[in-house]
Amino acid sequence: MIDPASLWRAAQQQPLTWVFVTLAVYQLAIVLNRKTGGHALANPVGLGALMLIGVLLATGTDYAQYFTGGKFIQMLLGPATVALAVPLYANLHRLSRVFWPLLISLVLGSLVGIVSSAGVAWALGLDDILIRSLLSRSVSTPISMGIASKIGGAPELAAVFVIVSGVFGAMLSWPMLSRLRLGQDVVYGFATGMAAHGIGTARAFQRSDTAGAFSGLAMGLNGLVTAVLIPLLLQAWH
Repeated sequence: MIDPASLWRAAQQQPLTWVFVTLAVYQLAIVLNRKTGGHALANPVGLGALMLIGVLLATGTDYAQYFTGGKFIQMLLGPATVALAVPLYANLHRLSRVFWPLLISLVLGSLVGIVSSAGVAWALGLDDILIRSLLSRSVSTPISMGIASKIGGAPELAAVFVIVSGVFGAMLSWPMLSRLRLGQDVVYGFATGMAAHGIGTARAFQRSDTAGAFSGLAMGLNGLVTAVLIPLLLQAWH
């Protein structure tokens, strides 16, 4: 007789098992998102993350074991980010008309993201490692983890903060900007990319290619500016 428990224990050790589980969970999250008519609260990344956490808890699988397969999906983040240059190239004529306003928004937005994270964390009495891990929450996961590892934060915590920020940013950006009558594609896309990085960019592409292109631009440039500003601000603070 074949013992199902033994089969599962053997499958747990195989990296491809967790690649399959991750993709299956995300596909289910997409289906649920479509069933709700694309409702902001049914964000596929948020739903997928919650379901995946449930699978790991139910099977008693720790993060290190899961990541033997999950790292292969993480490797795709870099090429996916670079690929955002394609729709951006198609919108270069729009970019040239709003270059200076976007540049000012980029610097101010990056500063606000860093300072607000540090201020709230300090007010809540969080320890130094948590504060340093929070500083880069507004940039994409690979950049955030790299920044956190260099400034004394915890890369794993930084990744969690990035995902949570991205999910909430993707959910709230459109309702808030619409109420403020700032729902134009360029404005919405750039603001969403600044605040919600990759997850927000995926949401922006659901609006239009223009919104997605400017969201991708904001995400990439914000990562660069944040990586420069955080060490400078920490040095000035101390």
